Amino acid sequence: MPNVMIFAPSPLLTVTLEGDASGTDLHLHAGGQGVWQARMLRTLDCTVTLCAALTGEAGRIVQHLLEDEGINVQAVRREGRGAAYVHDRRSGERTAIAELAGDPLSRHDLDELYAITLRESMDADLVLLSGPSGEEEVLPDDVYRRLASDLHAAGRLVVVDLAGSRLAAALAGGVRLAKVSDSELLESGAVTDTSTDSLIAAALHLKAKGAHSVVVTRAGHPTLLVEGDTAVSVHVPVMEEVDSSGAGDSFTAAVAASLAQGHSLRDAVALGAAAGALNVTRHGLGTGDGQAIRRLSKDVEVRELGIDNGGRLSPDDLAARVEVDRA
Repeated sequence: MPNVMIFAPSPLLTVTLEGDASGTDLHLHAGGQGVWQARMLRTLDCTVTLCAALTGEAGRIVQHLLEDEGINVQAVRREGRGAAYVHDRRSGERTAIAELAGDPLSRHDLDELYAITLRESMDADLVLLSGPSGEEEVLPDDVYRRLASDLHAAGRLVVVDLAGSRLAAALAGGVRLAKVSDSELLESGAVTDTSTDSLIAAALHLKAKGAHSVVVTRAGHPTLLVEGDTAVSVHVPVMEEVDSSGAGDSFTAAVAASLAQGHSLRDAVALGAAAGALNVTRHGLGTGDGQAIRRLSKDVEVRELGIDNGGRLSPDDLAARVEVDRA
C-alpha cells in the first residue's frame, strides 16, 4: 500500500445531531480538512499518517476516533481548548449550534509539530498539506512555505489543498500540485469572474508562483487542470446531492491516492472527480465506496482546451471553452 502523510495542524471534534420520526441520534467524529482527506485515502487503500496538534479533552477524543479508523496519528499533545463544532442536521440541512476555533499553536508546539512532520515525511510516498480548522491565527502562513521548501529539498511529492495567503506561502516553497476551488480564487481576489478563461489565467499565475501543476474545482461545472503548457476540462456524471460538504476534500484525497500509486496526473484527477461526485450522495464527510469511485472514474471524460499564449484563440478552442462554461 502507498503511504500518504497529511499535515493537519488542528483537527476538530465534530458533534452532529441526526434524527427522524423515530427519535434523535448524536454522532461524534474526528473532522477537519486533513481528517476528511485521510478518511478517503483509507477508502482508496492507502496507509495514512496524520501529523497534528491535539489539544485538551477534544484532542484526546479525536486521537481515539482517528486510531479507531486505522489512521496512524503522530501528534503534539497539549492542554487548552481544542477545535470543535456542534451541528444540528435533524431538519435535513446543517445548522451550526456552536463552532470553537481552538487555541493557536505556541512556538514550542509548532517547532515540535514541524519536526514530527519532517520525520514522518521521510517514509511517505506523497505528502498532503492541508489547512487548520478554526481561525487564521492557529499557525503562521510561513509554516507552509518552509514545509513545502524542506519537503521538496528532501525529494518528497507535495500536494497542497489551500487558499489565500496559505496557498501563496506554500507556492513560494514549490509544490507538485496545487488544488484550489473557483470560489476560493474569487474570494481571494485572484479572479473577478469564474469563466473558464479567467480560471485558466489564474491557474497559470499559480504555476508561475511555484506550482508544477494546478487543478481548479468548480461546484456543478467541469474541473480544470493546467499541466505544463496544456489545459483540460474534466467532466463527470452529475449525482443527486444529499450533502456537498467534504466533496472537495474527497477530490483532493483521491488525486493524492492515485499519484501515490504512480498513476498519471490526468488519471488521478479523473479519480478525484469521481470521488467528489459520489461524496455528495452521502452524509458522511470524506466517505465513499472505493469500488464505486474506481468504476465511476472510467466514465469521467477529459477534454483538451487551448491555452492562449499569443492573444488569439482558434475557433475550436473558442467552441470548447463555451461548451465548458455551459456544462
